[in-house]
Amino acid sequence: MDGTQIVTRDKLVADLKLVVNDAEELLKITAGQAGERVAAVRERMQRGLEQAKAKLVELEDQAVERTKAAAHATDAYVHENPWKAVGIAAGTGFLFGLLMARR
Repeated sequence: MDGTQIVTRDKLVADLKLVVNDAEELLKITAGQAGERVAAVRERMQRGLEQAKAKLVELEDQAVERTKAAAHATDAYVHENPWKAVGIAAGTGFLFGLLMARR
């Protein structure tokens, strides 16, 4: 997964959390409203919110699992190839330093 997809997914999760919070607030505000149609809409919204919350939890769990897997893979690679990892880190640091010095 590239960086753009991660940023997009993170933005989507943040936006969904905002929508869920706003919808919950709307449900609280309309709690005293009577009427069959209002009750039906509130019920549909409540089910939708529960589904959205479950999906958010699932997405967050998946992100945590992917992060853990990447960390374990990186750790294993560094243990198997310590000098290669040091070289990569030094090269990256050198290039980063060159880029920062140009500014």
